[in-house]
Amino acid sequence: MIWQRSFMMVVLCAISFLVHAQEPSDFTFPNRPKVPGKLRLNARERKPIAAESKEFKVVERAVEWNVNETAIIICDMWDGHYCRLAAQRVNVMVPRMNAVISAARSQGVMIIHAPSGTVDLYADSSYRKRMQQAPAAKGPEGWQFNKWCDCDLTREPELPVDVSKQPCDDPITGAAVRQFSKQHPGLEIIGYDGISDNGQEIWNFCEANGIKNIVLMGVHTNMCVLGRPFGIRAMVKLGRNVVLARDLTDAMYDPRQPPYVSHTRGTELVIEHIEKYWCPSIASTDLERVIDGSAGPR
Repeated sequence: MIWQRSFMMVVLCAISFLVHAQEPSDFTFPNRPKVPGKLRLNARERKPIAAESKEFKVVERAVEWNVNETAIIICDMWDGHYCRLAAQRVNVMVPRMNAVISAARSQGVMIIHAPSGTVDLYADSSYRKRMQQAPAAKGPEGWQFNKWCDCDLTREPELPVDVSKQPCDDPITGAAVRQFSKQHPGLEIIGYDGISDNGQEIWNFCEANGIKNIVLMGVHTNMCVLGRPFGIRAMVKLGRNVVLARDLTDAMYDPRQPPYVSHTRGTELVIEHIEKYWCPSIASTDLERVIDGSAGPR
């Protein structure tokens, strides 16, 4: 009967309303389990060959991080971009990135999605609320948590690629207007993941959950990955152990600008700059396996 179906729909809607109405405003979503195991990272840095030297040599060292003290922050992997070639490179990167974060997540690593400017879309999700519910934590004296971290000339020279005229490498560049609305749909948000683009929230969450180690991946290496309030510069200055996943990032650079190299080489130059002045880089394969104290690699 039509009236019976209509009656059932009304009952179900009423039940749904009551369930949500009775959910306490301070409801806390569960934190991820803390599990044993270590990531063994092959960290690549560039060190001066001598004091005051401007020549550098590659130095690699093994680093072990507890999985339950480690978070991956995925920076600005949006579903679109005004620069079509930049968007195309993100599309190519997404399947590999999703496989890596899926493996790391399964091993016990925290995954924080940071699609800047779009987090309101996720406002009602447990992933967003998990980040918001962490208790407020103080930072260093005078630290401004949501301020962009510009190039720090006391620590680093200017970046090695020039984007002052045009960062996009499309043959004909369009207006630099917003072409995105959310994180790329190929990156799964699931389980105990978090969503935030807020430096204070991410700091609060790290402090509350004992996260000391940060892996940055995403785009763009010479812009947001370095400069966001949760980016490399900020996290290093806040005292976290930081690495860049060098094969899961991309720079904004147009080969028609200095130093007149390919786009790929331009990205490599930015990674080398980070390895010299900010933090080591790793290959993403390092995030897919852990060292178990008793059983060895798995």
